[in-house]
Amino acid sequence: MPSSTDSSNAPSRLAVLRPVIQPFRGLASYVVRALRSAAYPLQGIWYFLSHPELYPLFAGRIIPLSIISFLVYTVLFVFTFPIQFAFVALFHGWTGAWISTIFLVLGEGLVIIQGLFEGFFVDEYRVDVFDATLISHGLVDLITPQRVLFLDAHNSVRMLGKPTQRAEYQPWSLIQIVELIVFLPLNLIPFVGPPAFLIITGARVGKLSHYRWYKLRGLTKKEIKKEISLRVWEYTWFGTVAMLLELVPILSFFFLLSTTAGSALWVVKMEESSRIRIGRPITADDHVPAALEPPVYRDDPEA
Repeated sequence: MPSSTDSSNAPSRLAVLRPVIQPFRGLASYVVRALRSAAYPLQGIWYFLSHPELYPLFAGRIIPLSIISFLVYTVLFVFTFPIQFAFVALFHGWTGAWISTIFLVLGEGLVIIQGLFEGFFVDEYRVDVFDATLISHGLVDLITPQRVLFLDAHNSVRMLGKPTQRAEYQPWSLIQIVELIVFLPLNLIPFVGPPAFLIITGARVGKLSHYRWYKLRGLTKKEIKKEISLRVWEYTWFGTVAMLLELVPILSFFFLLSTTAGSALWVVKMEESSRIRIGRPITADDHVPAALEPPVYRDDPEA
């Protein structure tokens, strides 16, 4: 039977151990949040494939664009890869050169595709995927104020009518294209360069992944920046996985749509949690706090 002395010493032992344990608890929280947010683009793939009503959104314009994407990457790999590989191999050896040059050429293809096609031909379909996913999970009240809905339609995609206000999933940004070009040389650094490129460029992709949600809630530019600052850690890892998927030739346009579905699933989770907590839809007066508040990310989401 434990003595009273042992019982009295227990709190003091915990007090001694708490400073040692606390940093590990914080680290574990960051890891869990990163893994959870990074999983949403992958969940979006399964969601898209398991919901046939979304298929027409892919078949309409995305398949032709995927063929164009294939041609772009074919030209790059046939005509530019050998030259760039030979140059990089002079400095980094054969193994490092293969990895660096592959990511370099994939990044070059992404710059061309984003600059010419993504913002002008794909965003409309991303809005449809995002809105349809929210509707499928009962968040009709978010969409109704900004879009005509045919409530008697037999699936969420058929319900979608014309937007009554400007609808963008992500605003097309010249700065984002410039950033891709500026950070492309990172891929020339052996082994660590490609991950650095993905994380840095993915941070911007991630922070724009809920732009549509913020607009549906009626948030101002200042309020959007505040919301992003609360989840910059999560957005970084969501965007990193999204960027990695976008670099896959031919399937990059499909992954744009599936990642959009994953972004919407994340919104569904936050909306459901907050509606239970505050008892109503989230408005411009509310925000969804992260488990731990990371440093404020001060970039401009609408730049």
